[in-house]
Amino acid sequence: MSWDNPQWLWLLLLLIPIIGYHIWTIWTKKTPSLTFSDTSGLKNLSGNWRSLGVWVSPILQWIAFILIVLAIARPQYKNTTIEQNAEGIDIVLTVDISTSMKAEDLQPNRLEAAKDVAEDFINQRISDRIGLVLFARKSFTMVPPTLDYDLLKRLLGDVEMGVVEDGTAIGMGIATAVNRLKKSEAKSKIIILLTDGQNNSGEIDPVTAADLALSYDIKVYTIGAGTRGTAPYPVKDPIFGNRYQNVEVNIDEEMLKKIANMTGGAYFRATDTEKLEEIYSKIDNLEKSEIEEIIYTDYQDLYPRFLLPGILLLVFALVSEQFLFRKAVE
Repeated sequence: MSWDNPQWLWLLLLLIPIIGYHIWTIWTKKTPSLTFSDTSGLKNLSGNWRSLGVWVSPILQWIAFILIVLAIARPQYKNTTIEQNAEGIDIVLTVDISTSMKAEDLQPNRLEAAKDVAEDFINQRISDRIGLVLFARKSFTMVPPTLDYDLLKRLLGDVEMGVVEDGTAIGMGIATAVNRLKKSEAKSKIIILLTDGQNNSGEIDPVTAADLALSYDIKVYTIGAGTRGTAPYPVKDPIFGNRYQNVEVNIDEEMLKKIANMTGGAYFRATDTEKLEEIYSKIDNLEKSEIEEIIYTDYQDLYPRFLLPGILLLVFALVSEQFLFRKAVE
């Protein structure tokens, strides 16, 4: 509830002198007296309840005054409806799941970091259809572009390495994502490709796949995941058990930059988890849906709920003073 004329509420301060005046009038009013030589016989007489009527009219007037002031302040019930219209963007997250993604230069490892940051990215979107493509030696669609973010995040959480033969088919990953977006009528179509290696398998060359994306007006943002130099990689040794060995980080940055430049996207290098978070945040800001917001506000006046009872109480106060309890007052 809100007030259209809240300044009138200051009138409630007048209630203090009004109450004071009524109390002073009642207590100082002269009452008729009768002299008795002995009043002991009057002790057991019951009191007249009508004598209490002296307070009825003032109390009703006080309540009526409060209600009428509240009505003048014009209480209102505010009902706001927000209508949002957005031209969504179609996005396909294309993630490398080759075994090299086990490296732990990103915490807890490259794949888990990519999954966590991708989930945060999904949570930031409002009306965009988002899909998920995975690739190693081969590529496949895990989730086609959808608005069902709960399903997408659940399946993203189930992603693991080893479900397809090992390798890095970057071109196939892009081509599969393009296949999911080519018929889209969204105002903007983008692919976010994350890999930690070099293209070494697949029937389609990455640059050819990028040219295919360009023909369908699809932008490709590429992310190279991995530190510079060497990265700790977990190894299961039959003799020494689980241990780590440092492996060379070989990311074909020139090729990833070329893919991004060809399609109007951008290339980023994620050397740690914090950097990966920053990259997804930048992409999120670059590819924002324009949301048109229309706000409808409906006001329902509530002053009759205060004004009518206030008037009725005021009338009843005058009636009680003049007729019901007149003898008690005089």
